[in-house]
Amino acid sequence: MTHSFTNLHYHLVFSAQGFLPLINPEWEPRLHEYLGGAARGLKGTPIEINGMPDHVHLLIGLHQDMSVATFLEKLKSNSTGWVKRNFNSKFGWQTGYGAFSVSESRIEYVRRYIRNQKKHHSKMTFKEEFIALLKAHKIDFDPKFLFK
Repeated sequence: MTHSFTNLHYHLVFSAQGFLPLINPEWEPRLHEYLGGAARGLKGTPIEINGMPDHVHLLIGLHQDMSVATFLEKLKSNSTGWVKRNFNSKFGWQTGYGAFSVSESRIEYVRRYIRNQKKHHSKMTFKEEFIALLKAHKIDFDPKFLFK
């Protein structure tokens, strides 16, 4: 074949530094817009972005030339600088993240899940949600090191 054909979608989840509610609801929509623009700048395709004061969820299509780790390193670094310059000089993201592959047939399901974060978190904390995601994707983890 002379061309590469890919369809790489990921549900990405990462939290604010210290798992603290550092994302102010007043500027949260602008942060989501920024994350979408930054994703496009990295050749990604933002499909859905939403979150809570202590974390964000993104459904992203990634370009074949960009690894998930590189994409997130750049996205988190760029968005940290933007938030610090514009809203909160003490803002930062946790080092780690969750990245879950999403098949084409599950795109709409994950979109709805991300869209309904506020409702979802009336029943579950971020830590409970993240553990549930890890278990659903059969990712082994040691609970004592998960939220350090």
